Amino acid sequence: MKYTSASIKSKWVKTNWILKHPDLRKHVPQTLLFNKKNLISMFASYSTVYFKPTGGSGGFNVIRMKRIKKGYQIQVNTVKSTYESIDRLYDKLCRYASNKSYLLQKGIKLASTNSKPFDIRVMVQKTNKGAWISSSIFTKIGKKEKVATNYNQGGKIGYFYETMSGAGYHKDEIQRMETKLKKMGVTVGNHFDRQIKGFRELGLDVALDPKGESWILEVNTRPQFYPLKMMKDKKAYQQIISYAKQYGRYK
Repeated sequence: MKYTSASIKSKWVKTNWILKHPDLRKHVPQTLLFNKKNLISMFASYSTVYFKPTGGSGGFNVIRMKRIKKGYQIQVNTVKSTYESIDRLYDKLCRYASNKSYLLQKGIKLASTNSKPFDIRVMVQKTNKGAWISSSIFTKIGKKEKVATNYNQGGKIGYFYETMSGAGYHKDEIQRMETKLKKMGVTVGNHFDRQIKGFRELGLDVALDPKGESWILEVNTRPQFYPLKMMKDKKAYQQIISYAKQYGRYK
C-alpha cells in the first residue's frame, strides 16, 4: 500500500494555521520570520530567542540566542560565541542562513526531569473511519549542553509517566496533563483538516515550562517514531504502527 498522508514542510505555514484557532493560539510562543526588524523586536521582548530553519527537521541547524551583559550569546550544538551588538549578530545569522528562510521563536525554558530538559511528542493519527486519535505520548529528553532535545541531537526517548514523575508531577497531575495533551492533539488534527485535506498523521512537539504551561513548538506532518522501536516496552511503537499501516506507513 502506498503512503497516503499529506505533508507540509514550512513551519511558518503551520504556525499561522495554529494561530487561526481561538483555543490553540494561546499555546504558540511568539514566532516571526527572520529579518533585522523582527530580530530587534524579539530581543526587545525576550531574553532568549531561537533561530530555526523554516523547513528543517530533526533539530538540525537550530541556534539558541541569549541577551547578555556583553551583547548576545549564541549556541550552535554545544559551541557558544558572543557578539557585542545586534548588527554583528544579524550579520552572523545572515551568513548562517545562507539565503534560506529562517524563523525567530520566543525561547521557552523547558521543564526538567532528573535535571535534564525535555519536551513532549504527541502522536496524532487518523483512523480509516476519519476520526483523529492521539495514539501515543512520549518524551524527548535532551542533553544539558545541547540546544535541541531530538534523538538525532543525542537526546533519548522517554516514557511519558516516568519523565513527568522525574519532573515532580504526581500521578493525578500526570493523568490530567495526558488528557489535556491528547485533546490538544485531536484539536490540531481537526483544525489542520480545515486547512487542506489528506493528513493522516501529525506529531506535535510540546514544551512544558517550569510553571506547567504547555507550548506548541511545532507540528510535524511526517513525524518520526522509529526510536520507539528500541525501547524495552514496545507498546507505544506497536500502537502507532497499527494505525500507520492503514495509510501505508510501515516504519
